[in-house]
Amino acid sequence: MLTPKRVMRAVLAATMVGIGLLHFVAGDIFIQIVPPFLPWPLALVWISGACEIALGVLLLPPVTRRYAGLLLVALYVAVFPANIYMAMNNVQVNGLPTWLTQPSQLALWLRLPLQLGLINWALWVSKPDRTAAAT
Repeated sequence: MLTPKRVMRAVLAATMVGIGLLHFVAGDIFIQIVPPFLPWPLALVWISGACEIALGVLLLPPVTRRYAGLLLVALYVAVFPANIYMAMNNVQVNGLPTWLTQPSQLALWLRLPLQLGLINWALWVSKPDRTAAAT
């Protein structure tokens, strides 16, 4: 049975895999948002991208779902300093596609609470479904 939770789980999984792949395809863009105090920005971009892909996939099978959800929360917390860095320094990213505009400083600040939404989303979709038969 298709439930809202299953749909939202699939959407989150696909989103994480897609964003993770972008870390490898457009790594130069992601490097720009790594705070300068962190070492090895390209390695961090690749590691976070690989984690996003893996956790997106692992969110789907019931046996790994709960762990994937909890690890997604850890990932969202780990990348939060990049969001803070972007907001505090009004980071404008070079190399964006022409159809994608630079975020305003207000948008960069409003993005910060979205991390809580992602955390709640990951926790919700990774919890066991109400019935054992529903996965």
